[in-house]
This record gives sequence, C-alpha cells and structure tokens, in this order.
Amino acid sequence: MLLDTHCHLDAAEFDSDRLQVIERAQASGVQGLLIPAVEVANFDTVRLLAHSFPQGAYALGIHPMYVERADENALQCLRDALKTHIDDPRLIAVGEIGLDFFVPEISSGAPKEKQLMIFDAQLKLAKEFDLPVLLHVRRSQDTILKHLRVAGVRGGIAHAFNGSFQQARQFIELGFALGMGGAMTYARALQIRRLATDIELASLVLETDAPDIAPEWMTQSRRNEPSQVKGIAEVMADIRQITVASLIKETGDAAMRVCPRWRQVLTDYSSPKRIDI
Repeated sequence: MLLDTHCHLDAAEFDSDRLQVIERAQASGVQGLLIPAVEVANFDTVRLLAHSFPQGAYALGIHPMYVERADENALQCLRDALKTHIDDPRLIAVGEIGLDFFVPEISSGAPKEKQLMIFDAQLKLAKEFDLPVLLHVRRSQDTILKHLRVAGVRGGIAHAFNGSFQQARQFIELGFALGMGGAMTYARALQIRRLATDIELASLVLETDAPDIAPEWMTQSRRNEPSQVKGIAEVMADIRQITVASLIKETGDAAMRVCPRWRQVLTDYSSPKRIDI
C-alpha cells in the first residue's frame, strides 16, 4: 500500500483547498494518510479530519516546537484524550512528539528542560496506552535513544530521519521504522540517500510532512502535499534499483507493522485506488 505516514493535513496552508488535496492524494494512489497532532488545541481537529475520509488516521501528542505553548494541564488533556478515544481504531499512535535541538531558542536552558520533561511524560503515556510513537528527532537522536531505552515503548516511526547509520540501527533495534520523505529527493542529500539505499526496506516508511519538506520538483511552489508521496516512492525505488511496486509494498507493510492499529483502518477501506506504476 502507498501510505503517507506523516502529513499535517490540518495546517492552515490547506484551508482553501483541503478537499482537493485529499482528492489529489486519492487519485495518485495514496491509500492511507496519517495526521499527527502538534498541541492540545488541534487534537479534535486532526481526529475529525481523519474521520472525514476513508483513508484517514491520526495521532495525538505535543510537538517539541509547541512545548512552550503547553500549559500545566496539557499532559492531563493528552491523557484524557487518549483514554477517551483509545477504542477509536483511527487513533494509531502518540505523536508528533520528540526533541528539537536545532532551533536555538528552544534547545537550551529552561526550554530544553521543558522539552525533556514533556517528552518523557508522553513516552509514559504511550507505554500506558500501548501505542507506538511518531518521533521528531531533529539534532537529538542520541538523547531520544537514551530516553526510549528507559521508557520501553512499543516502537513507532522516527520521522524525517537524518542521523547516522549507527543511530538508524539503534532505532530499528528498538522497534522503529525510519521516515523517508522529500529531503531524500535532492541529489545533494547524500547521507539520507545512503540510508534510503542501505537500510532494509522492512525498516523504512514513506512520508511527506506536508505542507513542509517539499520534494526537489516542488521547490517553486514550496507547499508540499500528500499526493507527492508517490513521486518520493519513485525516487527511492530508482536509487535502490528496484521496482516502484515492490518498494510501495515493502514500505506499506513496514508502516502497518510499526503502527498495527492502522492495518484495520486500511482493511476497512473497501475501495482502494489502483496505483498506476
């Protein structure tokens, strides 16, 4: 199955044509879209959006770049939301959560400490509700790995992965797949392309991070969207020298393995679009 494992379909960039964006994804053969939350304020939005079309699924969590906006009740709100919707098959993960040590204003002092505290608390919630996690790992791979080993969560996806091969192996050993998206389509992205070539397909998944991280052919328009995941699959198949069909199958199977609740949602989607390879 051709799946976009990470797209912020609720973003304001899609307010004028969200339905058309979904229709373009369907027409391109995308058979599943996973929409992660970023803060308490959009929990209901992503949930309702995921239920508005057959291929939708969602995750609930607090993104590290939104941690400073999280008040003292945010973690309780997340726990309440997970408890309320845990029987909803379209709720398939806790996310987007993680650490961001790239942005200077949130990567030192009190903001960094708050990131770490909220990340640890969300890992505990993922463990409590037995859900995988969608990880934001920008410049923070080693610290995240340390916290994952303590938390003992069931795995998930390391979104937009751009670490070393050794770090990649450690995430995989902990039950994670690595998200590959638009950054991989640039010829100069040598490290990401090496990972996309050398890591076994059973540990890789496709994503867009729409509306962000536009692939190379969209540098003029800048706004990314889920329909572009097919082009990302084609680039990845080319650099691995395999067929697009086999890559789509293997990465789709990987996504459903690390996010097992998604399999039932996709099984219930009775009329999947055929993919024109």
